Amino acid sequence: MATRKEIDGSAGVPQFYGKELRFKREEAGLTLEKLADGSFFGITYLSEIEHGHRRMPRELAQHVDRVLGTDGFFQRRCEDVRKARQGAHAAYFAEITEAEARARSIGEWSGTLIPGLLQTRAYAHALIDSAHSLDTPEEVEAKIDGRLGRARLFNDPKRPEYWVILHESLVDHSIVPPVEMAEQLDHIAALVQRRRIVAQILPWNGPTLALTELPLFLMDFDDEPPLLYTEGPYHGQTIDDPALVMRYRKAYDRLRAAALPPEASLTLIEGAAEEYRHGQHRP
Repeated sequence: MATRKEIDGSAGVPQFYGKELRFKREEAGLTLEKLADGSFFGITYLSEIEHGHRRMPRELAQHVDRVLGTDGFFQRRCEDVRKARQGAHAAYFAEITEAEARARSIGEWSGTLIPGLLQTRAYAHALIDSAHSLDTPEEVEAKIDGRLGRARLFNDPKRPEYWVILHESLVDHSIVPPVEMAEQLDHIAALVQRRRIVAQILPWNGPTLALTELPLFLMDFDDEPPLLYTEGPYHGQTIDDPALVMRYRKAYDRLRAAALPPEASLTLIEGAAEEYRHGQHRP
């Protein structure tokens, strides 16, 4: 028999909320399966909410309140949990930080900036300080720490599988001083050498469709539909329509096919890092 895992409700708002959900469910004499019945969500999803690992969607909270007779309690707490899980991230990105931790595989394309999962502190600071010029130094540091914290995904030696395509301009044009750009490229190269990520460079003469102007962040899961996320400087959009996600995936695959092979891409990244390090890089 599996050992029952206790929930520490003092660990944070999501855990407190999840522990209360389990208490109310068991008080009503319901299994996870019975509570999920009539909703569009499975028992694994509910279990992760009870353990504070996942945020409860509003529509599920409404279902739970109705089944448990909790007078809107869980629906009212949705906003508290959202804010607690959001941290220093923008509100529109909070769902993505949760989802990427569950992802089986991630595919990313960027034609304008080094993606957040790969950024060094210096590179992240340059971006955040520029985009949020009215933030206090403490707010900027919190945003940087939140962004760098996402890279803990790579502490797991195998999951998620991460494949990134970068436009060659990201290597040739630096937004930070040369030494810091060398460190940024070294960081990417090190992840590749550890076999933790696969990186490809899309050359300047690669296909230049309107799509290449959009950053793409594609996620696949073990027991959930795939997701696509794209964004601008101050907004983000999550797409979960499977048919639309598939169209973007095919476009992503075309970009991947047009990019340099991983081995050649690594050589380009390492070569550019050396040039930046010795002040020799000329875009």
